[in-house]
Amino acid sequence: MITNSQSGTTVDEIAAGIYRISTPVTVLPGGFTFNQYLVVDETPLLFHAGLKRMFPLVREAVAAVMPVERLGYIGLSHFEADECGALNDWLTVAPSAVPVCSAVGAMVSINDVADRPAHALAHGDTLLLGSRRLRWLDAPHAPHGWDCGYLFDEQTQTLLSGDLFTQGGADHPPLTQADILGPSEAFRRQMDYYAHAVDTRALLERLAEQQPTTLACMHGSAWRGDGAALLRALADAIEGKQAAGA
Repeated sequence: MITNSQSGTTVDEIAAGIYRISTPVTVLPGGFTFNQYLVVDETPLLFHAGLKRMFPLVREAVAAVMPVERLGYIGLSHFEADECGALNDWLTVAPSAVPVCSAVGAMVSINDVADRPAHALAHGDTLLLGSRRLRWLDAPHAPHGWDCGYLFDEQTQTLLSGDLFTQGGADHPPLTQADILGPSEAFRRQMDYYAHAVDTRALLERLAEQQPTTLACMHGSAWRGDGAALLRALADAIEGKQAAGA
């Protein structure tokens, strides 16, 4: 559903109760997309606050699904403008909302810049939204950021996968079962945003062990399929091995 015809912002349900909000831009050659994910439940969560200048567009999209003031959590994978630039704007319009991030993220960034203290999560901690439970998975430097981590929705087996599998381009279906590893590796060859930490494979394996069936990517299409196999193929690609579709 298009929520703003001028910007091209859309909102689409990619798993039960999980909505992808996407805005295409032309900041990179060939275009790019910035996605947020709205998880609707008794206490709704928005994962990625988005860029500050995009706040009106994302607010409009959230309002197309539910009242924005109902938001209870504003989550982020790591401290970066497209993850939390509009964080305080959301805390203003949703008076009960609190930031959600890793314990490291709260300590080094969010508790200083946010207008309300963060709900800090250690690895394995759960966040109850109502009928669904989300599990926090620490993933420092995978792909980047000491404070990096992800949320996994046990109910729909959806991994809110942040910058993993970033796909260039501004025209993507909301949800695909087609190859995203090849396009994401092509983008990484142009602009390598990975920290290449020594334990990247182990961290991706930890994500794979959750057996996700939907990957909610921050840039490009969300993806449905054998998420464990795709995450392991990504680990192979990062190590320079031959990966299917790369």
